[in-house]
Amino acid sequence: MRLLLSALLLTAATPAFAGGFYLQEQSPLAVGRAFAGEAAIADSAATIFYNPAGMTNLPGTQVEAGAQFLLIDSHQRDLGSTRSVPGSATRFPTGGGNGGNPFDQPVFIPSGYISHHVANSPIWLGLGISAPFGLKVVYDDGWFGRYDSLRSDLKTYNFQPSVAVKFGNISVGGGVDIQSMTATLTAALPNVSPLLPDGNINIHGKDLAFGWNLGVQGEFGPLRLGAHYRSHIDHDLSGLVKITGLVGPLAGANSTRFGFAPISVPDIYSVGGVYSFGKARLLAGGEFTKWSRFNAITVENQGTVFLSSAQNYRDTWTGNVGVEYDLSPRLTLRAGSLYDQTPTRDGFRTTRVPDGNRVWATAGATAHVTQAIAVNLSYAHIWVDREPINRTDPLFAGTPAVTTVNTLSENTGHANELAASVSLKF
Repeated sequence: MRLLLSALLLTAATPAFAGGFYLQEQSPLAVGRAFAGEAAIADSAATIFYNPAGMTNLPGTQVEAGAQFLLIDSHQRDLGSTRSVPGSATRFPTGGGNGGNPFDQPVFIPSGYISHHVANSPIWLGLGISAPFGLKVVYDDGWFGRYDSLRSDLKTYNFQPSVAVKFGNISVGGGVDIQSMTATLTAALPNVSPLLPDGNINIHGKDLAFGWNLGVQGEFGPLRLGAHYRSHIDHDLSGLVKITGLVGPLAGANSTRFGFAPISVPDIYSVGGVYSFGKARLLAGGEFTKWSRFNAITVENQGTVFLSSAQNYRDTWTGNVGVEYDLSPRLTLRAGSLYDQTPTRDGFRTTRVPDGNRVWATAGATAHVTQAIAVNLSYAHIWVDREPINRTDPLFAGTPAVTTVNTLSENTGHANELAASVSLKF
């Protein structure tokens, strides 16, 4: 268990391709059914993340450890991005390439959970280590959207000690979320003339904050229902802001200073159900995410604003369905589909989060190697809608050197995901 925790601690913040910057991929087994019914099904220790009340369905001690690999294709197409020049009404093309595919190949996401039934009691204890929020997007230097973003690297580690109690056919469970966040944001800064090389801004900050989650499950014959709430967490990142490369009248802005950036991750409400008949199970679920808490990226210190980027995220809904079939006592097959709504809005969408509405199609299998060991394999294909980026940002606002940048682009992308985990029972 110490080896598992150490491995997860080193890698759990690796970010992925997700709706907004929320990562649903917290269990390779769950991928195969498109996360349908996760608030209710509770068939592995990963229920600690989706609904800790589900631990009451897990006898003894159970562990799930897994990894997911995403192959992501994402590109930006310049539709006429421009910048202004102080003192001139003429706008100039930002120029540059398309930035390339900003995602590493492949993206790696690990996860790990352990649950334990306290003997001769109605109490279960659990611990989950996950990375529920994250993103890493790195564009080529000199690309046309460089004034909007060059590098966006957001990492979270989430430690979730949990407890569940069973009362007849009703179970209640909850946990504390201990969440660390680290962020690095970089972008180019325009000098007063488009003939001059760009400057650069590099922002790095970190924070530790706390939240909580609570869930309930009920057994009603062949039907099991569940609901789960995960609280928002308000981070106040602090770190260094480094500005370099500005010349002429802007040279005085070059500095390394301390800065603060508040970032809130959203409340998440989820429901799910599973209906069992014979060797098959039908699953369905839905999720509401209160993304409207995330309305801007602002970095400042004592009245000096280093970066202000409106985001104005909207609240979103997700719906999914799935099916499982026990082909034999040793082999279970599953499939599912998911619709995931993007929180980004036209006019505020940014190249930092190249996002759109998405549809998932998934399939998976579990091989019960022994009564104590199961191996889970899953595959998903994710289609992402084409979405426009058309945002105008003023740089050096409030000074004679104010420069407006209009990033005009079209985002396209899709992803393939492979996932595998091992479930252990003791």
